[in-house]
Parts: sequence; structure tokens; C-alpha cells
Amino acid sequence: MLARKGLFIIFLIALLGSFFYLKPLLYGEVEDPLLEDRIPEGDYLGKLYLFDLAKETNDILFYNQLPFRDMLTPDFLLAQAKNYGIDLQKPAYFFANENKEWGAMIEVNDSSKILSGIVRLQKNFELSDTLISEQKIYTFPKENLYMTYGKDWLFVYQGQSFPRRLYHVLYTKKGEIKPKWKQFLADKTFKDEKLVVCANTKKSNPYGLQLALFAHDADSSTFHFKTYFKSKDSLLISQKDSGIAFKHNPNSVKSLNLHLDISKIRNNKNHPAYLWLSKRVKRISFPLDDFLMAWEGDVSFNQGGMISIQESYIESVLDDDFNVTEVKKTKETKVPGFSFLMSTNSHQKEFISKLFARGIIRKTGNVYYVLNSPPLKLNLKPEYMYCYASASMPKTTISSGNSGAWDVNNQSVQFKLDSLNSHEIFMTFDVPALSFLKRFVKL
Repeated sequence: MLARKGLFIIFLIALLGSFFYLKPLLYGEVEDPLLEDRIPEGDYLGKLYLFDLAKETNDILFYNQLPFRDMLTPDFLLAQAKNYGIDLQKPAYFFANENKEWGAMIEVNDSSKILSGIVRLQKNFELSDTLISEQKIYTFPKENLYMTYGKDWLFVYQGQSFPRRLYHVLYTKKGEIKPKWKQFLADKTFKDEKLVVCANTKKSNPYGLQLALFAHDADSSTFHFKTYFKSKDSLLISQKDSGIAFKHNPNSVKSLNLHLDISKIRNNKNHPAYLWLSKRVKRISFPLDDFLMAWEGDVSFNQGGMISIQESYIESVLDDDFNVTEVKKTKETKVPGFSFLMSTNSHQKEFISKLFARGIIRKTGNVYYVLNSPPLKLNLKPEYMYCYASASMPKTTISSGNSGAWDVNNQSVQFKLDSLNSHEIFMTFDVPALSFLKRFVKL
């Protein structure tokens, strides 16, 4: 009897052992998730090839004599990454939310070296460690920063939801990539760029924005930021071949030239673009409907330099009998150079009348004011309307393309509409490298 029981127990052990031995053959081994599977979702998603980006920006750093440029060279970064088991030649992924939460997932090729990097960080930063679900977590309390790693990944996180984000990183399975990441990585728009960011926030959804992508490029003097917008609805706007515009003014700090066909959007008040415009002009009671009916799609704007004008004012003076009298005088005043034109049609008069009725334009003597503008001259033609501050009307020309420049925090940002179709917009923004870098480092 005892022999039978012993044989039965041995049989069960052998059966159980055979099951675990044969399980990979029967069901296949459970594969580890990819980096893309582990990374959580956010309002902003990004893919970064740090080594390639360093090569791309290397000329800018040396051309502008960045103080720590030697530490950002591709060779230096690659050597440091190898010392600590990081694979910089593979893409890293990051996410961010509007509540300032962010995280990054980085490829690791030798996890045994990461600890030496953490020990080195401990010399310069306050650092503690703990266990969560048997996973070692390193915390930088002053920075509210967390770091943890596995055999082929490193996760860095800052924010208030670390336990939830960690659970996803640890327990996701291969192929369980989040929907936003799946959509972003499947898009081939900027497939060859080294830094690409996707924005998909709740704020943009009411206006029909399906996807917004941003990519980076550079030469020795300029950062080029490429943008792509995809709309759920037809944009109902297209580019015109050419249109009237002011001639280039080298003193301009702000300029804009637009040549668009807007005929399809005039009577579509449910279109996302109309709703977006309506919300932004509501606070000044701008007559948007009258504007769209009168506008033929061309706009040219210039602001820059200073212009001398004769400004009238009333001064109270005392005569010989100490009676107060009011005397009209003039003085020379410097005002910013300003000029604006737009193409119009037969609805021009109705539009101008609405601007006067709502106090957006007012007339004093022989000059006009648009809200808080300097005194302007207003010139109405059957097909165009002009506003300008100079003594004579600025010269015009026929231009093609849609572009402009804008002074942002004392740096000139050039922008250009590269292409526009029924659902997509491509634009490029050029920022001088030196002025951009000065915002982050002391040069």
C-alpha cells in the first residue's frame, strides 16, 4: 500500500514537472513587452533619438559657443551612455500631461551598469530607495522624481501618480500598447525626424483637431520647428496662387501675408474653424459674419520702426487776467510704424459700418483709431481697404505664399504655411538659435 502511494506521488511530481517543461512548447514562451508597450499615455507623446539629435545640433552648439558644448557632443554622450548601460542609438519615448506630470522610457542594453550611475547621482542629489511590488524604486524627494529599471528598460517619472504609472510599466503585456501611442507611432508624417512630439489634448477636440505633430530640424544658425495638423472635418480653406501685399519692410518686427480662398466657410457657422474664431473675437464684439462676407482672403500686415506724426491736443492756459482758456496745439510724436490691408468685395461698406457702430474703429478729426492703435489713415478702394500710420500709403506688390514673422520675447520667429489641403496643414517655424538658447543658458 505504501509502495503504491509512493509511486502515485512520484507520478504526480513527474507529471507536474513535465507540464512545466512542456508548457513553453505547448503554449509558447511569454514574451517581454516592448518599450512602446510599457510607456503610459499622456496629452503629449514623444519619440527621441538622442544620439542622432546630438549629431544634428552639434554645429549649433559650437557655432554659438555654448559653455558646456563638449559634454553634448555625440561621442561624449555615447561613451557616457555605454558606461551606464543605456542604448542611445535606440529611440526613447516620453509622455507629458498639462498637470506637469511627465515620464520617459529609455532602452537599456546592460542593466548591471545602471546602479553605478545611480550611485554617482547620489553624490550630487538627495536620493532614497524603497520596494514597491518587489521592484526597487529610487526617489529624488526634492525634485519629486522617481527612477526604476528592468533588464532592458529604464523608467524616469515626475508627478503625483507614480504607483499607477508603475503598475502599467511592470504588468503590461506584449502588444498591449496604448491606443494613442499606437496611432502616433503608426503615423509616417515625420518618420525620418529625430525628435517628434504628438499633441492630443481635450482642449483641441471641440475644434475638430484630430492630430497635431511637431518635429525638429536645425542648421548652424537656426532651429526649424515643423508642424502638422490633421482635422476631422474638411478645412474648407485653400491657398490662392497670389494676392496683394505690402512690400517687404526690413524694419518690421511683426508681419503677415495671407492669400486664402475662404469662400466655402462663409456660411458654415458649425465648422470648427468658425467656432474657434468666434470664441476669440467675441470679447471685442468683432462682427465676424460681416468680416467673412466682405473679406476676399488677402491680408497683409506690417509693424516696425518709428514714425513721426503731428498729434493735436488741448492745453489749458491762463491769460493776463488769470482766466482759463483752452488752446489747441500740435506736437510731434513718435509712434510705431503700422500698416494693414485686406482685400474686400461689395460687402465692404456693411463691414466698415459695423466696425464704427461697435466702437472698434473711431474717427477724430482726419485720423482714425482701431481700438488702441496709433492715429491712422483709412483708405477705402472697391477691392481693398488700407490702414496705415505713415504720411503716405506704403507701397504694395503681388506676392505668393503665406508667411510672416513675429517678435516673441524679443526673438524673431519666422513662419510659413508649407501646404494646405482639405484636412491637413503643414507649417514651419524658424527661430534664430542664439536667441533661443539664451532663454535656457547664459551665453
